[in-house]
Amino acid sequence: MPRSVNAVASRAKRKKVLKKVKGQFGRRKNVWTVAKNAYEKGQQYAYRDRRTKKRNFRGLWIQRINAAARLHGMSYSEFMGAIHKKNIDISRKTLADLAMHNPEAFKAIVDAIK
Repeated sequence: MPRSVNAVASRAKRKKVLKKVKGQFGRRKNVWTVAKNAYEKGQQYAYRDRRTKKRNFRGLWIQRINAAARLHGMSYSEFMGAIHKKNIDISRKTLADLAMHNPEAFKAIVDAIK
C-alpha cells in the first residue's frame, strides 16, 4: 500500500508562510526553506523587540523628565526622590508627556515638591 501524505495541509502551510514573507528581497520571498527561516527569524525579532520597546520608551521618558527638571534647577534623581517623598503617585510616562506638551502643569508639580 502506498504511503499517504497530507499534501493539502502541507501545501496550505507553505502557502501561509510564503504569503507572510511576500515583499521580502531575493529568495526570501519564494524559496520555501529560505522563506521559512526568514519568517521564523522575523518572529523571534518581533517577540524580543516587543520587550525592548518597553525599555526604550522608559529611557526616553526619563530623558524628557530629566531635561524638564533641569530647566527648574533639579536633576532627575532629585526630582524623582522628592516626588516619592511627597507621595505623588504619577507615572514616568505621564510626567514625560506633561514635560513635553504642558510645561505649566509640570512646573506646578515642581512647585508642589519644592
